[in-house]
Amino acid sequence: MKKLTLLIDFLVCGISVMAQNKAFFQPYQETNLRLPSVPLVVNDPYFSIWSPYDKLNEGTTRHWTNDEKPLQGWLRVDGVTYCFMGADRDVLDAVAPMADESAWKARYTRQKPQDGWQKPAFNDAKWQEGAAAFGSPDQAFVRTEWRDVQSDLYVRRTIDLSSADLQEDLMLIYSHDDVFELYINGTKVADTGETWREGVRLPLDNKLKKLLKPGKNIIATHCHNTTGGAYTDFGLYKVLKPAGGPVLQAEQKSVSVLATNTYYTFNCGPVELDVVFTAPMLMDDYDLLSAPVNYISYQVRSIDGQQHDAQLLLTASPLLAVNKAVQPTITTSEEHRGVKYLKTGTIEQPILAKTGDGICIDWGYLYMPAINGEVAICKVNQLRQQFTSNGQIPEGDQRVVAQKPSESPVLAYRHDFGRVSQGASYALIGYDEIEDIEYFYKRYKGYWAHEGSVSIFDMFQRMNREYSNIMNRCRQLDKQIYDDGVKVGNQHYAEVLSASYRHVIAAHKLFRDDEGNLLFFSKENNSNGCVNTVDLTYPEAPLFLAYNPELQKAQMTSIFEYSYTGRWTKPFAAHDLGQYPRANHQVYGGDMPLEEAGNMITLAATICQLDGNTNYVDKYWDIITTWVNYLSENGQDPANQLCTDDFAGHWAHNANLSVKAIMGVAGYALMAQQKGLTDVYEKYMNRAREMAILWEKTAREGDHYRLAFDRENTWSQKYNMVWDKLWNLNIFPNGAMDREVKYYLTKQNKYGLPLDCRRDYTKSDWIMWTAGMAKDQKTFNQFVEPLYKYMNETESRVPTSDWYDTKTGLMAGFKARSVLGGYWMRVLVNKLTATPETGSKAKRR
Repeated sequence: MKKLTLLIDFLVCGISVMAQNKAFFQPYQETNLRLPSVPLVVNDPYFSIWSPYDKLNEGTTRHWTNDEKPLQGWLRVDGVTYCFMGADRDVLDAVAPMADESAWKARYTRQKPQDGWQKPAFNDAKWQEGAAAFGSPDQAFVRTEWRDVQSDLYVRRTIDLSSADLQEDLMLIYSHDDVFELYINGTKVADTGETWREGVRLPLDNKLKKLLKPGKNIIATHCHNTTGGAYTDFGLYKVLKPAGGPVLQAEQKSVSVLATNTYYTFNCGPVELDVVFTAPMLMDDYDLLSAPVNYISYQVRSIDGQQHDAQLLLTASPLLAVNKAVQPTITTSEEHRGVKYLKTGTIEQPILAKTGDGICIDWGYLYMPAINGEVAICKVNQLRQQFTSNGQIPEGDQRVVAQKPSESPVLAYRHDFGRVSQGASYALIGYDEIEDIEYFYKRYKGYWAHEGSVSIFDMFQRMNREYSNIMNRCRQLDKQIYDDGVKVGNQHYAEVLSASYRHVIAAHKLFRDDEGNLLFFSKENNSNGCVNTVDLTYPEAPLFLAYNPELQKAQMTSIFEYSYTGRWTKPFAAHDLGQYPRANHQVYGGDMPLEEAGNMITLAATICQLDGNTNYVDKYWDIITTWVNYLSENGQDPANQLCTDDFAGHWAHNANLSVKAIMGVAGYALMAQQKGLTDVYEKYMNRAREMAILWEKTAREGDHYRLAFDRENTWSQKYNMVWDKLWNLNIFPNGAMDREVKYYLTKQNKYGLPLDCRRDYTKSDWIMWTAGMAKDQKTFNQFVEPLYKYMNETESRVPTSDWYDTKTGLMAGFKARSVLGGYWMRVLVNKLTATPETGSKAKRR
């Protein structure tokens, strides 16, 4: 049997290239939306690679944190090589190395120095001498400790340069945490503002190079640590000219982003190249939804009617498997079931050791198999020289240990089309995290692994065997997402949804716990790194309620279990379960009582309506009853407590928070009605209606409703009111919903509707919730257009920021977060209510 399995795998690998379908390279609909960052290879918060450029070959591919995660692609046609993806990473030779190569020494002080401290003539004799790097002990290569918050560090480093050095291409590289300034011989050349970055590269053009001179030069820095970790390190490098022949830039002709596929087309001389990145995130197949393997499909087509000799090269870097570039890595070549795999990861392998935000995974392994091509571990220059000269790749090494970045190899995949007028195939790339998440102090693998009975190699083989079927299913999902957007909105809305689907799914981890519960945990990317935060579960819910409520339950079950098992005893829902990837207990510093209790009950009520029964909540009914009583007692006029909209500070008497409480009480009543508890239904529905009548009276201010009951001349988005429309209750009297929507249209800026009257920034998920209340399609589209314009024009080149300025289009904070699932609110409204488009009521499941 084992021999038969190996034979089948071998035959599948051999004929898979024949399974190509030309339709796989044609998007269901071409899209025009210029995304701020384009999804390429995505699966979860860690395995996430994007291109923040208009053209795929403008720069290095990146993680959502902006750390470089280099993928590169070349096509060689009739001896001429074209780059279609990524950019060359410079080969560097240290003139004055950073701390990963040398414990370089410099003069430093913690006190504010006299003016002119940056200049060569300054007398720094009274400063201390220390070895780099400088910073807190948790940072890499720190040899001189500096950790105090709200403190400063000044460093002067002397660098000797020869006349020959100054003839070279030079580059400064620096790492800092937080605010950082860098000077060359007294002239400021970098000023970062408050951020923290590793390995920032500053090429020295002719103007900057003129600041240097033969002999002694002073590179001076000032770093201010606001909070958390502190760090300073910098160095000067020669940029070595790449080996091999010239590499031309392929001309990008188009890019279209649909739900599961990103399509690129390039001109490469006499041929066109199509490249498709596919993440098979199918909601009806949890194995594929969670599988950490993506396809990269490729096709060449002659445009002059002639046959051409073509070879395609894809490369990946060990940087895909590290948190910090300085971490030592090991890259090996292995064989499984007759297929050769390249594998790379850190030597340390600190499994689930790091928690928090803004970090990349540094455990587990990246894999690149020789499916439809050959693979090799190569030195960068050797690979470039051989591929540009003859289209081949070196035999490569079996094992490479890299103690520093300059020693790192690349993982190379080559496909030889031969001499063709048309040819197509695909590659696969994947990441095995070994252990993916910790939940109540037990460690779990992703759903796809079925408690370890399915290996990463099994998943590669399945996806190879089922390539055509999976690609067809992905196209069907692309069609469904796009068509649903057009049906209830317009083409722009369809493109926004299509561009956001993978963005949402890739912010999660799907697994099953020991009791068989399906769990789907979000990571609060670029916020605080919390895992399964309830006020992310709430705004992202429309996507999952519209297409698969079981995944919505999978986000909520653990929060219910947290209370059911007695781990959480407060009379309202918890805020979170921990900090990703460890979900053991709430870590957030403050509770959000009305916010989270209202969120959970409202979502539970909607699930029960979709299910047609209360089976999901029956186990937790006593807990939900405790929570609804808290809403009923405290939600009419909220005290000064935290809620999800408090970016400009939290105010007591928050009107939108009161709406949330009212809808939570109404939702509980609906569930009681389904359970046959007539007296309970009447009690709580009457309470909700009483609360809503008083709300409308006390929040009303002429043609709109206030941000806070006691604040005159204020307004805010009342997106929580959308449930009154979804449930067809009409408990808010006097046309409150229509009045608010009409007023919002007078408050929109160039890039959308502000969150409230206090600032120009907004939350795009709440805009789409608010737009869901619109009475007709035309009104709804008036909210869509500024959001489309923001995504199309923002200069913040990150996976879409949901918190941004509505006048400038610049991100205020947050990126790559799951809350973009809220963009589907209008789709959900259409599914659950009498629609403006048809006038008929959608059937409830």
